[in-house]
Amino acid sequence: MERTIIQTTNAPEPIGPYNQAVLVNGTLYISGQICLDPTTNTLKNRDIQEETHQCMQNLKAVLYEAGMSFDNVVKTTIFITDMHQFSEINEIYGKYFHGNFPARETVQVAALPRFVNVEISMIAVK
Repeated sequence: MERTIIQTTNAPEPIGPYNQAVLVNGTLYISGQICLDPTTNTLKNRDIQEETHQCMQNLKAVLYEAGMSFDNVVKTTIFITDMHQFSEINEIYGKYFHGNFPARETVQVAALPRFVNVEISMIAVK
């Protein structure tokens, strides 16, 4: 099995012992992204829309570094701290796929890193 570590300065540095993404046999496994701005290392969390947008921008940067786009995404997982924000998150999230939606689950959790409200991970295939 050939593993390639994907790393870009256009997405936040990992805040723990993991990689931004790992590419194995044409499948890209992207670690969960939160609303951390990679240029300022600050949270973009004025509201849930801004948080979701920054998560998606971070994921986009990792996909790009691996030579992929949202068209390559086959599976996502969304972790949220308040299911009442589901529709607002969905509205921003959906705009990135242009109708080519992947499989997905959305799970409410008690807390997320840095106490943000949303974290998204993805699996993409070349």
